[in-house]
Amino acid sequence: MADFEPKFQNLVELYQRSVESFPDNPLFGTKKDGAWVWMTYEEFGEKVEAMRGALAKLGVEKGDRVAVIANNRPEWAVAAYATYGLGAGYVPMYESMLDKDWKFILNDCGAKALFVANGEILGRVAGFKDELPKLETLVVMDGAATEGAKTVDEMLKLGAENPKEAIHPEPSDMAGFIYTSGTTGNPKGVLLSHKNIAYNVSAIHVVFPISAEDRSLSFLPWAHSFGQTCELHALFSMGASMGIAESVPKIIPNLAEVQPTLLFSVPRIFNRIYDALHKKMDEAGGLKKKMFEAAIANAQLQKALANDGKSSGWADFKAGIFDKLVFVKVRERFGGRLKYAFSGGAALSKEVASFVDDLGIKVYEGYGLTETSPIATANFPGNRKIGSVGKAIPGVRIEIDRSVTNDPKHGEIVIYGHNIMQGYHGLDEENAKVFVGEGEDRGFRTGDMGYLDSDGYLYISGRIKEQYKLLNGKYVVPSPLEEKLKLSTFISNVMVHGMNEEYNVALVVPDFETLERWAKDNGLDASDHAKLVKDPKVQELYKKELDEQSSGFKQYEKVRRFLVIADDFTVENGMLTPTLKLKRRIVLKTWEGALADIYKQGK
Repeated sequence: MADFEPKFQNLVELYQRSVESFPDNPLFGTKKDGAWVWMTYEEFGEKVEAMRGALAKLGVEKGDRVAVIANNRPEWAVAAYATYGLGAGYVPMYESMLDKDWKFILNDCGAKALFVANGEILGRVAGFKDELPKLETLVVMDGAATEGAKTVDEMLKLGAENPKEAIHPEPSDMAGFIYTSGTTGNPKGVLLSHKNIAYNVSAIHVVFPISAEDRSLSFLPWAHSFGQTCELHALFSMGASMGIAESVPKIIPNLAEVQPTLLFSVPRIFNRIYDALHKKMDEAGGLKKKMFEAAIANAQLQKALANDGKSSGWADFKAGIFDKLVFVKVRERFGGRLKYAFSGGAALSKEVASFVDDLGIKVYEGYGLTETSPIATANFPGNRKIGSVGKAIPGVRIEIDRSVTNDPKHGEIVIYGHNIMQGYHGLDEENAKVFVGEGEDRGFRTGDMGYLDSDGYLYISGRIKEQYKLLNGKYVVPSPLEEKLKLSTFISNVMVHGMNEEYNVALVVPDFETLERWAKDNGLDASDHAKLVKDPKVQELYKKELDEQSSGFKQYEKVRRFLVIADDFTVENGMLTPTLKLKRRIVLKTWEGALADIYKQGK
């Protein structure tokens, strides 16, 4: 770890160097009136300078907090870098959060200023503003300035009239709070210093060949550490550009328009790509489907031969033909220029990773948590094993604590290095649970299970807290099986359960688009979803799908009984976090009676 030489000491240095080095480069693209409009680095810098002046004029000082409730947009980044330049901390929140979570976070961090995306959010915040004694300034990004708020344009005008020079924070100074998703209660404020984020970005410079010519389509929330560090800060530091997706449903058409070279995503999006292409081929059938399957099989053969240090002239020849006839057309759906895809936030199925790789898009999977700024390990050019989450990045080391699991191979992943958070805000007991060691050699207990292979590649087995014991004494980690089951084109969501029971059961949410087509082909009425999921033919279909997808798992890990449900797990109903992780506690509470009935019926 001592050999690592960071390129940036703080985010203000990163900002100033980028604006000076790449003034004419496009930075952020947004779609307006059907056309993409791009803001340059120089234009961004001018807005940051003005916004810094405005915040300073309104009383924001070093050590204060500036919060934001907005999806990705240029104003989000303008407010962030203006905040850093005052030595204040930036606190992002999701638009999809509940009012009570916004109120909790704003009070917990003591925000002095708050940016909101629109008038609707402004109105909701106004409903509890009297309960926020430290909040002095409200700024609305879109819409009229009601409730005593200022518009962004008013702020920029105020700042232009009252310039304020940036300060350079110490590496140990706080850059921001990122609140965890709160799968088990109130969100926890993760304190990340300038060193945490700037050094993480510096490590990306060492291992990834990203240049000013590269471009991403930005849809991962910057309120999440993966999107913020790996996409916003990292690409900004390299002079690259980001087209900001209109919405999640419009990701695929936006990809074709923005023509990115890079894709930063969580497994759920890669799973959708996998799912959508397989559905498309199943619908096409005939020669088109056979050609697609032959192209994938040939790509897999090439990989298998390469792993054994061999090659085949005939396979290589066919690869060139298949690329022109099949894969080029697939890549054109993503803009035609996509060369790298970065996956994080959760484990990516090896099957899906191999599939995307077969299309000619190199997949680099990494691992980390909000508490590790976030990158701890990554696959990168010349150092890649599909199925692993890569090696420790420069300045970081990984240890496996097997005393937690009493397993000869798998243990708790413990991370050491420059990326370890400063702590959870105001939660000394929680800090004591996760930190090991002291000072520069302080480590973080991740709560994740995994192992290192002989080459130093890390493999994730699941969350320790999610692990449970069946009555036969066998331990089950449900998430790997859930991810595999969701690869069925008929399954949108699933939760596996079996704690203190004889066997595993599952709640299965159909992909109704696929199920409705199947129902029509099989003479079933698909108009009433609640009725459809109970049909014996549908039950038989899902039994077959569950059995097929879980064929590689141990017998005791498989699902023996299941319930197909018409209600999805969503952020809105509280069963998914804003980063689309399952809130098991909420799902179990909601479906407690139904799960108990499944076991009763099995006796």
